[in-house]
Order: sequence, then C-alpha cells, then structure tokens
Amino acid sequence: MKRLLSYLKPHKWVMALATVLVLFIIAVELYRPIIIGNAIDQYINGYYHPYVEADVSASDAINWNGLVLSRDQAVSKADSASFYQIFLWKDHYYMAENLTRAECTALQNADTSVLKNYVSEGAQKLTSNDLKILRQNDFKGILKAGILFLLLLFSGFFLNLADTWLLQKMGQQIVYKLREETFTHIHSLSLSFFNITPVGKLVTRVSNDTEAVNELFSTILVKLFKNVVKIIGYAVVMLSINVKMAGISFLLLPLVAILTFVFRHLSRKAYQITRNKITELNTFLSEHISGMKLIQIFAREKEKYSEFEGKSMELYRANFREIMTFAIFRPSIYMVSVIAMILVIRTGSLSVLNGNLSLGTLFVFITYISSFFEPIQELSEQLGTLQSSIASAEKIFSVLDVKPEIVSPADPTPVNILGEIEFRHVWFAYEEENYILKDVSFVIHPGEKAAFVGATGAGKSTILNLIGRYFDIQKGQILIDGIDIHEIDLDVLRGAIGQVQQDVFIFTGDIKSNISLNNEAISPDDVRRAAEIVNADPFIQKLPHGYDEPVTERGSTLSAGQRQLLSFARTLAYDPKILVLDEATANIDTETETLITQALARLMDGRTTIMVAHRLSTIQHADKIIVMHHGEIKESGTHQELLVKDGLYKKLYELQLMD
Repeated sequence: MKRLLSYLKPHKWVMALATVLVLFIIAVELYRPIIIGNAIDQYINGYYHPYVEADVSASDAINWNGLVLSRDQAVSKADSASFYQIFLWKDHYYMAENLTRAECTALQNADTSVLKNYVSEGAQKLTSNDLKILRQNDFKGILKAGILFLLLLFSGFFLNLADTWLLQKMGQQIVYKLREETFTHIHSLSLSFFNITPVGKLVTRVSNDTEAVNELFSTILVKLFKNVVKIIGYAVVMLSINVKMAGISFLLLPLVAILTFVFRHLSRKAYQITRNKITELNTFLSEHISGMKLIQIFAREKEKYSEFEGKSMELYRANFREIMTFAIFRPSIYMVSVIAMILVIRTGSLSVLNGNLSLGTLFVFITYISSFFEPIQELSEQLGTLQSSIASAEKIFSVLDVKPEIVSPADPTPVNILGEIEFRHVWFAYEEENYILKDVSFVIHPGEKAAFVGATGAGKSTILNLIGRYFDIQKGQILIDGIDIHEIDLDVLRGAIGQVQQDVFIFTGDIKSNISLNNEAISPDDVRRAAEIVNADPFIQKLPHGYDEPVTERGSTLSAGQRQLLSFARTLAYDPKILVLDEATANIDTETETLITQALARLMDGRTTIMVAHRLSTIQHADKIIVMHHGEIKESGTHQELLVKDGLYKKLYELQLMD
C-alpha cells in the first residue's frame, strides 16, 4: 500500500482539493435533512405555534380581522399575555382566543371532548382565506426552505461532478504511468524471463491488473475517506440533536461490525481466487489462439474446447462466489438498517405523541438512520475492492521487481564497432552446470564470413545469442573489437548486430512499418532501397497497396518466403556492422533462395557475417567454417580444407549428398 501511495505524490494537490470537495459534499448531505426537519417543525406544523397581539413593526406581523398578530413576539411574551391558538376539529380549523400559554399547550394535546367544548364556546371557524392570511409566513418559510434545498441539491451535484472529474483524471494519469512503467520494464527484461513466463500472464498484468489499480485511485481511496467522515458526521449530528434517539440508532452497530468482519474475510478470498482464474484463462487463450493452426492440423478442437470450458467454469464459479458474498452481505446490512429504523420510528413516535420530540426531529432521524448504514455497507464493500486492487498491484509489482539479468554498464566504454568478434575460453549453461558451450575459443575478423555447423543441440544458435548479449556467460570472455561486451552499452552493441532468424515475426501494420519498425531515422527511401537489395521489391510492388499493404499479426497473408524477404529487408534497413543469419534460408523455396543468395553476396560485402545452417550448400562460400559437437569446437577451416581433413564436417557433407 505504501508503494502504491507513492504514485500519488505528483498529484498531492489534486488529492487535497478532492478531499476538501468531499468535506463540502458531506456537509451538504448532512444539512439537507435538517432543512426539511426545520420546515416540518416551524412551517408545516406551524398551526401549533400560538399568536399574540403585536405592533405593526413586528417582522412577522399579520393583519387578521382587524388584529395584528405575531408568533415571534409570542415566544418572548410573558405567560400572563393573551394568546391565540389554532386547532383542528372534524377536518376544520378553528381559532381559540384569549388563552394563557398553559391553555395553548393543553389545547395542542387536547382530546376530542375538550376541542368540542372550545368550538361550542365560540371558537371562530377559519375559512381557507383566513388560513392563507394566518399562515402566510409559513408558506414563505416553506418556499425559502424549498429554494435552499434545491440550491443544496445543485451544489451537491456540481461538487460531486468536480470531485469525480478530478479523481477520474488523476486515476487515469496514474494508471497510464503504471502501465507505461510496466510495459517499459517488461521490455528491459532478459530473454530467460520470457522463456518461463506465459504471455497471457504478462498481458493480464499490463491490462486487467492496472485497471483494478485505477479503481483504487479514482474511486476507493476518496470514497473510503468520504464514508468514514460520513459515518462520523451522522453520529455527531444525531448525538447533538437527541442523545436517546442516537443511542437507539447505534444499538445494532456491534452486529454490523461482525457482519463486516465476516464479509471482509470472505470477499478477500473470493477476490484472490477470481484474479488467479482470470490470469489462468488469459494465459490459456493467449497460448491456444497463437497455436490455433497446430490445433486444427491435429484436429484437437474438441479437446481444447473441453479444457477451455473447464477453465471458464472455474472463473464462473469464482465470480459466482464473489457475487454471492455481496448478495448475502448487502441484504444483511439492509435488514439491520430496517430493524434500526423500526426501533427509531417506534421510540420516536411515542416521544412525538408524548410531546418530548418534534415531528421534524423524528423525520431527521429517520432520514439519517436510512443513510447511516449506507456508508457502512459501502465501506465494507470498498475494503473488499481495496483488497482486490492491492492484490492486483502486488502482481504488477512482482513483475516490476524482477531485475533484468542483462544490464548496460554504468560507465560504458565508447566504441565504434567494426565487426571483430572473439570468444576466449567461453563456458555457458542455461541451467546450473549443464554447459551448452565448453571452453569455446575463436576469432572472426572484420568483414569475414563465418559459418557454424553441427548437429542439433551442438550450441550453434547459443553462440549467436551470446554475441548480442541476450545471455551472460559463466566463464571466459566475449570481445567485440577487443572490448569485452560487458563494457559496451547494450543499445550500441545490439544496434550494430543485424539478426535474421528462421522464425520471422511480422507485426500488425503495413509492409513499410514492418521493415522500418516505425524508426523515424529510416526514411521511406531507405525502406525501398533495402527491399530492392534483398529482391523483396518485386513482390511488394505486386501487392494492391505496395509498401502500404496492410498485414496482420505474424504475417498470415504472406508466404514463408515473402516473410523471410521482409526480415532481410528489415535487417538491411538498420545497416548493421555484424550480420547474423540463423537458418535464414531454411523456409525458403529454391527460387526464392536463389534471389536471397544473390542479395546475400551484396549484403555481406564489408560486414562481418555469422551464419548457422543445416544445409551445407548454403555456407560453402564462407571464409571460415566452425564445426560444433556437444558444445565444443571440433574443426575449423574453409570448405575445401575441412573436406581434406576427412573429419566430422566431411561426414556431415557426405550424409547430405546421400540425402
């Protein structure tokens, strides 16, 4: 949580402003019921308040039947004054005159027989016009209360709007930064990390988990604060209005605390299970959609569907468990709030009937009690969501905490790479002491064409990966132009190496973007020139949109030969000093191979070239052929020299001739 909150530092003033807005929102929400409660007591039930004769100058003076009456002055008049009191009998209002204050109080709570006596003794029956005159101040008061309530509604709306806009914008900015940070960090990780980490898992981290963190910053944190303050605010206001009623309202809080504790425990487990199942499903989808061709080749659709159905059912159950947790908790809290309201209404109604509580105060308590349990319920749910966000953040941080095994030196040695490559007693293992290369030493001079041959697993491709420092060796030294590659900046080193692999990856986009990889330093002319050199231009020109022809992921609309030609053009466009060809012609038909062979002669000119090939016919022109066997160099020389030696190379050559 501390690490998550560090992302708030650049937005501390936005957070402070959002907090202030929340306080104003809560104040508005707390004050609204009080306005209605006061309107009930002062204006709607205004006929309970007695009148007294007053001066015309009184602020609330009313002219009625030649009398000037006032309620405000009735409050301050002595008990000996003569009062006027409105009362209701048989659906009609009457005015009793010349009463004492005690008689007014008694009349307000009188039964039917007493009211009948007042009517028979000459209490004046009031017409609707009389009521309009006598209660004109009540009508004005209700109008003012309504306007004030409306203003508060609009104020609450705009305050909520501003608060939501601020928080959502801040949340999106934080998640944008976190997503960028995660994606950038993934790019910096070594190949060994991607060898053991499923792609779907990383996709989930960058997409789903960052969105869960967004909810934390844009909603949960401020709502947690808001709901805590609302609960405290409701409690304080209720206690300040009536301690006894507040105490009754709080009777069921221990039960709410127990329900909340149980819910938090269950929801935490449910969230964790759901997150894990989402990751598993995304990983399964990523892997099997990428391998769909293989699934269809071997007709495994039904079996894979069954596997997917199983994982989907697991996610369904996890989601259902999560939903059921909320489905039980919410009604439970609502039931508690209803019970609390029943207690408040019962106690409050008795107090109103006994004259110990006003109807407006009872209304305020009923409104508060219905709102009091709402933030408690939200608070519990938000704590669950908070746990989900923290769980997602933990998964993101687990990726961010993976340290790249291959890093650039802090103080790299400046170098202008010419292309000399030297291995000095190199030992390398992917795992522990299971060495793939054993005491390998060789030198390739700038401009030379060197080829590595040998059986599968001899260590040929490993040597190519070590030159670009995609893995670090355990023993020995690898030097470029006499400088240890550990002292060369990674970008400089890899920028000088152009690598063409057997498995060509084509990105979604168009032809030119797949050659330039959207590098602004490579102009459209450079793209076209590179395509022309590797003889890719003729087939590109035949496409409907030429270099702007759209291509899909992995280049499924292109043939294997066309994809390989694009890979050659891509490598050439970056003008490397060292050219690495890893089975570059393995998937090429004879006609396309002829085109590439012609291009390679121009491509290799002036560049150090390292080739790995199983077909020995493609590397006979190399200046140096190195024969690998079980991670060791067995022979080295030109094609003719190795044939004369009558060793391992000659056996491989004769086997291919027999084939």
